[in-house]
Amino acid sequence: MVDLQDVKNAQAALAGYIQHTPLFHSPQVSALTGLPVYLKAENLQRSGSFKARGAFNKLLSLTPEERARGVIAASAGNHAQGVALAAQTLGARSVICMPEGAPIIKVENTERYGAEVVLYGPSYDDAYQKAVELQHANGYTFIHGFDDPYTVAGQGTIGLEILQDLPDVATVFVPVGGGGLISGVALALKENRPDIRVVGVQAAGAPGAFLSLQRGELVGSDSVRTIADGIAVKRPGVLNWELIQRYVDEIVLVDEEEIAQSILILLEQTKLTVEGAGAVGLAALLGNKVNDLKGPVCILLSGGNIDVNIISRIIERGLVKAGRYVRLSTFVPDQPGSLQKLLATVANTGANVIEVHHDRWLNKVTVGEVEINLSLETRDARHVERILATLRGEGYTVSVVPPYRPA
Repeated sequence: MVDLQDVKNAQAALAGYIQHTPLFHSPQVSALTGLPVYLKAENLQRSGSFKARGAFNKLLSLTPEERARGVIAASAGNHAQGVALAAQTLGARSVICMPEGAPIIKVENTERYGAEVVLYGPSYDDAYQKAVELQHANGYTFIHGFDDPYTVAGQGTIGLEILQDLPDVATVFVPVGGGGLISGVALALKENRPDIRVVGVQAAGAPGAFLSLQRGELVGSDSVRTIADGIAVKRPGVLNWELIQRYVDEIVLVDEEEIAQSILILLEQTKLTVEGAGAVGLAALLGNKVNDLKGPVCILLSGGNIDVNIISRIIERGLVKAGRYVRLSTFVPDQPGSLQKLLATVANTGANVIEVHHDRWLNKVTVGEVEINLSLETRDARHVERILATLRGEGYTVSVVPPYRPA
């Protein structure tokens, strides 16, 4: 087992290797919830996530002979980068097994830190089995992403920093995948202040720890599917499960839409870029997943390694949902001035035209007319409804693509 002294030892060992990350008060999120909310920005940590803490602490514990054999790890992305960075810094060779669907940015960053990346299987668990196979075949030293006392102690240093920067914290939201982060953080918090409420948050598509708490025994989910790839783990580790039972008050689930919306809120309201796993704590808070909350509340933003293509999709979906971006389809006579008249009508509503596309060759277009598709920047859902009403009042048959559903 891991104890508080192990976490304190890790904090001393990590000095100079990792950053004491900022803890921000967020007026925007506080206003949304009615509670004082603080954000622990581990997305600003070295390698872009909290994983560097456990990786460095584990590698620093190895003997020179163990480092000389090279290290191997399995990861969905963040542990990969943490181990690769730590190995590069400490002069060890690293091999990292990652799922085939791992985000490109995480694969590229891992290679940039000098690691040899092996892509294998659809999930973390498949990559883990491949890493074990390669370890046995080549004699590498295995660096586990969560089920290891040095890894847990390293992640627990976050709890010590939270207590230092926010001594009166009442509730802490922590993402949960394999359990290395929450078991270390909860240990550090509870051993110092047993009254602190520690809430774990999992994606509904990867609920292993949630199911384990529900059933009172260590179990896993049959499959994992979530944009929160950093916590896409089928089951928590054995050591982590023991610590979760001892120190974690509850675990809640959030769905994909809630995660995506929280990524967008953090980006727009706090100017912080956070990946899916890092946004689940805010999703739980805004989704009212926990009753009788007391503040101050601390949300642990575990990482910021998100693919820009995913950010792009999340932003567009979020803007559509908020009524700030809409695509319209209508028909106009195929004659001079028709498009100009349509655009003038749209302009009079105050919408900003981003893109115009017209087509006269589709089967649904009759001879003598043109289908017009408009992409518009709008203010909110009510603005979209006024635009639709104005166009229909002018005689246009107009529809939203895809169908618009006001929030």
